[in-house]
Amino acid sequence: MILVTGGTGLVGCHLLLKLVKENDRVFALKRSTSNIEIVKKVFSFYSKNDLKLFGNIKWIEGDLNDIESLSDAFKNITEVYHCAAFISFDSRDLKSMQKINVEGTANIVNCAIDFKVKKFCYVSTIAAIGLSTNKLTDENTEWMDNKNPYSITKKDAEMEVWRGISEGLNAVIVNPGVIVGSGFWKRGSGAFFTQISRGMSYYPSGKTGFICIHDVIEIMYGLMNKNIFAERFILVAENWTFKKFFEKVSQSLGIKPPQKQAGKLTMRFALILDYMSSKVRGKRRKLNSASIESSTSSSHYSNSKICKALNYSFRNLENSIIETCENFKKN
Repeated sequence: MILVTGGTGLVGCHLLLKLVKENDRVFALKRSTSNIEIVKKVFSFYSKNDLKLFGNIKWIEGDLNDIESLSDAFKNITEVYHCAAFISFDSRDLKSMQKINVEGTANIVNCAIDFKVKKFCYVSTIAAIGLSTNKLTDENTEWMDNKNPYSITKKDAEMEVWRGISEGLNAVIVNPGVIVGSGFWKRGSGAFFTQISRGMSYYPSGKTGFICIHDVIEIMYGLMNKNIFAERFILVAENWTFKKFFEKVSQSLGIKPPQKQAGKLTMRFALILDYMSSKVRGKRRKLNSASIESSTSSSHYSNSKICKALNYSFRNLENSIIETCENFKKN
């Protein structure tokens, strides 16, 4: 039996679809406040039997920081996909991210050990990979401290998984880049599609790794089935500039792409304006230093390790964008 955390998120809900299609017996951990209707919506993008497939999921109410509910959820579980995370670049969310990303992962790892789970897959991020200054970044690139609270907590969460591995847990870590996928248009990479659809004048000056959600799921499933453990894998199909990504999304949506580049200086000026606006309106800031650094830095990631491990060929990223835009239009 398989347990999935973060089933109402982008990776989690697409993973659930894969698992129920494979006729696996699937349990999904959800909080009392979670909206499982989004999972039905995502299923409907890919299958006419969406309601039947959704009905094959056994939802369990619980929390990453509630040991009692986790103990109930882990009974008779043999495999775990830990996808749950708090994603934010805002330093004000650091305590919440430490609680969910780090302590929550420690709790999941401890339960996996205590209940003798046979296989464990942890979804991390390329933000937890060190950055090379003059060549390809790979899984062995040395970590450098930074001020990105999400990056820090995901790195610390990985250390909890490595601790579990040292204690005998069969676990594997995946580090996806920016994931192109459908259903979550207000957060993560999905927010790009929403912002671009409304018209944008500027695009960030940076470059990073992108990957289709279907590739992420197929690789996670493949690693678990091939019993590949005690390893971490960068999951990136292609390294693109944000300019290219914004242009491809704009083209698929049939709108004019942004024409002006926003470098660090422009973004920092926007940061000041955003700060002033938030004070006047009493609303949460939209920009912060970590997000600016992320969107204006140029990073180039290697996918050679995962390609060799699974003999894997990635989907065409442009086709993935077209599919995602078509689903966005249905929203």
